[in-house]
Amino acid sequence: MTLRAADLMTTPVVTAQADQTVAAVAATMHQHRLSFVPVTEKAGGTVLGIISAADILHLEAARQDTGRLKAWQVCAYKPLAVDADTPAAEVARQMLERQVHHVVVMRQHDLLGVISALDFVKRFLAENPA
Repeated sequence: MTLRAADLMTTPVVTAQADQTVAAVAATMHQHRLSFVPVTEKAGGTVLGIISAADILHLEAARQDTGRLKAWQVCAYKPLAVDADTPAAEVARQMLERQVHHVVVMRQHDLLGVISALDFVKRFLAENPA
């Protein structure tokens, strides 16, 4: 059986809304211990992009006012999106090719889950215990 994106993805997905402040997004990420969140138009809406913890750290290091900046202003638009049935090897290849650590798993316009590079590591360790 071929490992698929659906086998790696995390659900349910915590999202940020485009009009939320970056400070609010950072608080949500901290609360849920996440390294990134998809940014949507509204709750359950279309995925616009993603914000990662590294993005927020860069903004804070540059002394940007995260209490005023909105998620839509800083998200990385058009994130790597795959179908739930995409083979895991293809997901990994696309992540390497685009040099990204985060993937959204979609079925048409519906957000089903998310995958981070750490999900591959977790799966590897589960299948190869020390």
